[in-house]
Amino acid sequence: MQTLLHTAASRGHASHGWLTSYHTFSFAGYQNPERVHFGVLRVLNDDTVAGGMGFGTHPHDNMEIISIPLSGTLEHKDSAGNHGIIRSGDVQVMSAGTGIAHSEKNHSRQEEVKFLQIWVFPNKRNVTPRYDQQTFRVEDRHNRFQQVLSPNPDDAGVWIHQDAWFHLADFDAGFAAAYQVKKPGNGVYVFVLEGDATVGGQALHRRDGFGIWDTDSFTVQADSTTRLLLMEVPMTL
Repeated sequence: MQTLLHTAASRGHASHGWLTSYHTFSFAGYQNPERVHFGVLRVLNDDTVAGGMGFGTHPHDNMEIISIPLSGTLEHKDSAGNHGIIRSGDVQVMSAGTGIAHSEKNHSRQEEVKFLQIWVFPNKRNVTPRYDQQTFRVEDRHNRFQQVLSPNPDDAGVWIHQDAWFHLADFDAGFAAAYQVKKPGNGVYVFVLEGDATVGGQALHRRDGFGIWDTDSFTVQADSTTRLLLMEVPMTL
């Protein structure tokens, strides 16, 4: 079993007034050659956007882009004519493929929106761009791993062009469960949204990230009331 720890304080940070962003991996003005990606997981940004503000229309191609709101409401528009509002409990995915332009803005003029912006390298290039979002029952992740993303359109959650599985979990203090890796050779990047946990023997705290690979399973134990995001991804590009 191999592991990699990224503490919350070690992340890159950018503040633009209307936007506060923490970068787990190299992004925009934060460039760290030792933190470019974890397998096919390329971007993990922890963003807070002020009321009425957001990212104007900009292009992407050949990337799987996942947005997970943590609080507030996020508005999406793209060049394919898609328009959606996503809230806490929702997961949005956009396969950029051959190319698509989109905007992401705070739907509220008063309240902040906090969300995770995640990019994953695809296993197929130049696919037809697509957009999807789903709403998940928060109670279904209580003391269990709730699958919110997979490679299979017929499986639970949204899907992407990659052999990746994402799970959200809300654990009570003291609860522990084993995570079974779905595909041999994959690794898992665990991101602590709230609380404290011990993962594979490593103590983690709020907004810490922990990569774990070369193992078939590992134990996740909540040391306090804890909310987690687990991103299982291939380790080779």
